[in-house]
Amino acid sequence: MAALKMRRINLSAPDGKKQLAKLREQLRHDADTATAASKKLSQGVFGAALSPADAVARICTDVKAKGLEALLKYTEAFDKVKLKADQLRVPASELEAAHKAADPAFLDSIRRIRYNIDSFQSGLLHRDAELKVSGSYELQVRYRPLNRIGVYCPGGAAAYPSTLLMTVCPAQAGGVEQIVVVMPPKATGAYNQDMLATCAELGVTEVYRVGGAQAVAALAYGVQGIPAVDMIVGPGNQYIALAKKFVFGQVGIDCLAGQSEVIVAADDSAHPHYVALDLIAQAEHSPGSSILVTWYEPLLDEVSAALEKRLAKLGRGDLARDCLERLGAMILTADKHEAIDVINDLAPEHLHLQIRDIDAFADEIENAGAIFMGPFTPVAIGDYAAGPSHVLPTGGTARFSSGLNANDFRKRTSVMRFTRSGMKDIAPDVIMLANKEGLVGHAASIETRANDNGPAARPKPKPERAGTTPAPLKK
Repeated sequence: MAALKMRRINLSAPDGKKQLAKLREQLRHDADTATAASKKLSQGVFGAALSPADAVARICTDVKAKGLEALLKYTEAFDKVKLKADQLRVPASELEAAHKAADPAFLDSIRRIRYNIDSFQSGLLHRDAELKVSGSYELQVRYRPLNRIGVYCPGGAAAYPSTLLMTVCPAQAGGVEQIVVVMPPKATGAYNQDMLATCAELGVTEVYRVGGAQAVAALAYGVQGIPAVDMIVGPGNQYIALAKKFVFGQVGIDCLAGQSEVIVAADDSAHPHYVALDLIAQAEHSPGSSILVTWYEPLLDEVSAALEKRLAKLGRGDLARDCLERLGAMILTADKHEAIDVINDLAPEHLHLQIRDIDAFADEIENAGAIFMGPFTPVAIGDYAAGPSHVLPTGGTARFSSGLNANDFRKRTSVMRFTRSGMKDIAPDVIMLANKEGLVGHAASIETRANDNGPAARPKPKPERAGTTPAPLKK
């Protein structure tokens, strides 16, 4: 097998900054990084090799316009499964059978992890808050759960019970009652018995055999047999992230959680094989981006050698090797300060720190979905069991968005109550600003109340005596 050809970027080299910029663009959600296989499939479905963004727009628009017909068409085209309308929903009997047949040890793990997630997420919940000024006004913020949410659970390269845990459990902690799960109609998706058993264990009863951008569109717009949801959450590949972006506004979304990515920041204290395994762990998602950032140059060769040894022993080594070569990089910086700048610029989904003086370094990180501290906190712990959700922003969007948590499933509403006295006290400031903005109606709604005693109270209607008939109206 040929030696691993993972790109190296030396920021001190004349073209170092240019190479870094190219890497940053490649990791964007809207980058046209479709593989040859994807382009061939696009050509067959659309008659043209569309970019991922254009393909997603076509799919979502069709599902919005044609509903179930388009959903079934794209399911057959992309997943190679021909389903009828009555085959989309997984019957309750299948969920129950999968749960009954599940490995007891597997269900025990699910229960322990669920406890970890529930404990953490429940502790995050915002509470109703109130401010009272006696005789003047009351201000309140109250929280209410979303009514119906959709969970996208990927099933392309592998089955992910962990994603069910990391999406359903925060939603339940947030008080959501209607939780809908969609999974591709594959052996790694909605036909996977562990996935169905996990749904049953978590109490999810509405599960559909659909995946891809067409599933996201169906959840957003609703189709025959699948009522629309209020919010869509869950990770996926580039197409899923773009589909969520496309339907945002019709529904809420958690974040743009696209292809998995990690930056490992390491110095001379790092174990090369630990670093190699952490890079491989994200690359094996296929696609997944794995980047090493270091200011200790010998580590580059040490990690490269460790990667070669580890890849040769892994069942998914070929998939990881392909991603390391296409989407990975080793970046050499002048010092740790330049490394911090690079990390904040790339804003990774996962940041794993294997360095000295780790707390001071972490304090300087402004942009990261999640930070994993030290050699014994690999990203896999967060992916599976720690408690924070593994649904995190990718493609540099950690600059402005955050990972999923229970509060994302709760709407915040302000409630205000003023007395006449409180309204009159604040009236001059409101009138001043309203007039400055030319909104004289706003000003009048305050002035009228401030300058008179208000409309006369209407007399209360007299209650009718039982058994009497109202007098007829006079002509």
